[in-house]
Amino acid sequence: MPFTPPVAEQRLVLDTIVGLPDLAASDRFAAADGDTVDAVLEGVGQFAAGEWAPLARIGDTVGAQWTADGVVMPDGYAAAYRAYVEGGWGTIGAPADWGGQGLPFALQTAVLETLGTANMGFALCPTLTIGAIEALQHHGSPEQQAAYLPHLSTGEWTGTMNLTEPQAGSDVGALRATATPRGDGTWSIKGTKIFISFGDHDMAPNIVHLVLARTPDAPVGTRGISLFLVPKYRLDADGRPGALNDVRVVSIEHKMGLHASPTCVLSFGDHDDCVGELIGPEHGGMRAMFTMMNNARLNVGLQGVQVAEGATQAAVAYALDRVQSARAGGADRSSVRIVEHPDVRRMLLRMKAQTQAARALVYYAAGQVDRAALGDAAAKARLEMVTPLAKAHATDLGNEVASLGIQVHGGMGYVEETGAAQFFRDARITPIYEGTNGIQAADLVGRKLGLDNGGAFAALIEDLRREAEAEDLVALVAACDAVGRRLATADADDRLAASYPFLTMLSVALCGVLLERESRALTGEGDFESMKRASIRFYLEQIVPEALGLRAAATAPATTLYALPAAAFAA
Repeated sequence: MPFTPPVAEQRLVLDTIVGLPDLAASDRFAAADGDTVDAVLEGVGQFAAGEWAPLARIGDTVGAQWTADGVVMPDGYAAAYRAYVEGGWGTIGAPADWGGQGLPFALQTAVLETLGTANMGFALCPTLTIGAIEALQHHGSPEQQAAYLPHLSTGEWTGTMNLTEPQAGSDVGALRATATPRGDGTWSIKGTKIFISFGDHDMAPNIVHLVLARTPDAPVGTRGISLFLVPKYRLDADGRPGALNDVRVVSIEHKMGLHASPTCVLSFGDHDDCVGELIGPEHGGMRAMFTMMNNARLNVGLQGVQVAEGATQAAVAYALDRVQSARAGGADRSSVRIVEHPDVRRMLLRMKAQTQAARALVYYAAGQVDRAALGDAAAKARLEMVTPLAKAHATDLGNEVASLGIQVHGGMGYVEETGAAQFFRDARITPIYEGTNGIQAADLVGRKLGLDNGGAFAALIEDLRREAEAEDLVALVAACDAVGRRLATADADDRLAASYPFLTMLSVALCGVLLERESRALTGEGDFESMKRASIRFYLEQIVPEALGLRAAATAPATTLYALPAAAFAA
């Protein structure tokens, strides 16, 4: 499949949406000057196109394989991962104290976007490692940080997050994995975890599992959960991987997509010899894990951008090459490239607009991460508000765009050889993992609307009012304000029934304002600027009005949903 790093678009969004020049004015991010940013974007683009994109096909068709000795990645993956480590691409946003470059999270986001667009399944590996770094940086002991962060920060070792169990999916409080004191400050870990992305592979000398488990006599529910550091290989006296730590790969899942990402069932302590270290205080596991999960939710939203960008590039290339039928209404009856047909142009413009909207939304959230790191309390509150939007709406758009990509290809899109179907198959998991999009919507109306007694929501709405220019966008912001205030005082059933359409309305309003901001920054008259103006106009004229139409769903009472007895759904 064709792959061209979207460097011009990324740079525009980093400058206008993230405000990277402002971040670079701080001491912490002073290294993120214009030349450095350009070098990073260009460099990772060349690396991704040359090393990772060519492996996307074998990653899908062959995929990761389970063996008695563990998971084996497809040919070329181990070498490409070593090249990633040696090139320093894992160090971009990692803490400088532990061998990272300490550059803004937003720039790291752009790097991950490029890698994931080139090879989405492969990019899950460094994505999870970044989350493990975040958790250890904020909650690990000095000894844990010294032993593990230098290796995780370079990507030499990889990290995972272990929450889900067969009986405990979204209900994390139902987990049964146990941790028993060994008498020397370490813990004996026992249990089974499922859906562990890159839970095993042959690309790195060690894998650092962060595992949720219950200690003896722990309270029920999430209050009794603790977080443990469980390496695949225990460290020897010199801090190097030594003996296997009684962690076994039971199997890997046979999935609809993301075949290059091994999704593992892991068993801990089959021989009662799995040793873990407590991260943070006992029973403080959820607080520590949420540090990692919130990071992961933004990066899953970024996967929506990745798959949308890849699907759009493939669809554009096909539409510029495929010749079929004459242009309707024209005097010349010779066949034209399908890009000349109005409905194909509609689909391509929608794909462009939605991809750019998703990118603006996720990068905006990433910028709030950086501003919060500089001590901006308002940015911290804004980040909490927009995290469910970034995760849910960007992944919804990734699925929409991937589906449109198949449609642009026509019948050939349904044929695996073209590669269009892979984008759709890979995208479908993103609204599900790291908290389903329904959970994100419930979080928005159940927790985020009430932050600071409604102050965080009011501040976001005020920002949107101040910037919105297009008539329909102004109306959408007003509708979001009215619906949000109504839901803040509604009963639980009504709030949850309205949560998803409301999340979409608010996301589109924010995306529209961000795209208008980008439009005001466009000064040139080249192809890129023309494309941006056209796609933003399409968004404001066609997608924003669609979101306005969701107000009826966002104000409908839950009684409609419960008018049907449960058994009658089977009728």
